[in-house]
Amino acid sequence: MKDNFSTKADDYARYRPEYPDAVFEYLEHILPRKENAWDCATGNGQVAVRLASFFDQVYATDISKSQLEHAHRHPNIQYSLQPAEKTGFPAGFFDLITVGQAIHWFDFERFYPEVKRTARKNALLVILGYGRIQVNPNIDQCIDELYTHIVGKYWDAERKYVEEGYRTIPFPFEELPVPVFHLSMDWTLGHLRGYLETWSAVKHYMRHHQKNPVAIIYPKLKAGWGEQEKRTVNFPLLLRIGKIN
Repeated sequence: MKDNFSTKADDYARYRPEYPDAVFEYLEHILPRKENAWDCATGNGQVAVRLASFFDQVYATDISKSQLEHAHRHPNIQYSLQPAEKTGFPAGFFDLITVGQAIHWFDFERFYPEVKRTARKNALLVILGYGRIQVNPNIDQCIDELYTHIVGKYWDAERKYVEEGYRTIPFPFEELPVPVFHLSMDWTLGHLRGYLETWSAVKHYMRHHQKNPVAIIYPKLKAGWGEQEKRTVNFPLLLRIGKIN
């Protein structure tokens, strides 16, 4: 698994979108047991802290020490520095395993056996993520210029799985049908800029060129934003749920 998010982990915690309440209400409803959950590649713990409201115990792992240091704290969450593909958890332990906006970085051939080893029979694997941000045509055009033309060649190859809506990742589980959920928030222009600066391709560009590519589009972005303090931003929500037999 790659670690693209140890640098500026506090920005990642501050600017990344939160998943909607309806997703977690749905998971709580469909899960027969809620003893132990594993939030894999937890990052800032945004999924783990939501699971902690209805699980006895949440075990949240990541390979980034910096991310874990900035993660949400909760008495029901135990954080540990562990790779997705090899953990110290006992066999047949988890009722739920979640991965939020990270499955595309994993070594599938090593991660899925670890999922099957650590899961109880009929536990669920939930893959969450979000696609390209959408605001309005003028702002979307600026973001596309950044995404495609400025930092396009700096995206890791794994990014294709996100662009394909996680539909093309290997998924050797009994897949369950899922409802359609919507991911929308009201952001300021500053929040949008902060989010764009968390992109892995932006970080790669900055390391290579020693300058911030978001600054290139910012004048157009600001003009497109206008005088309005906040605007609604939307993300396609990616969700796959598999039963682990």
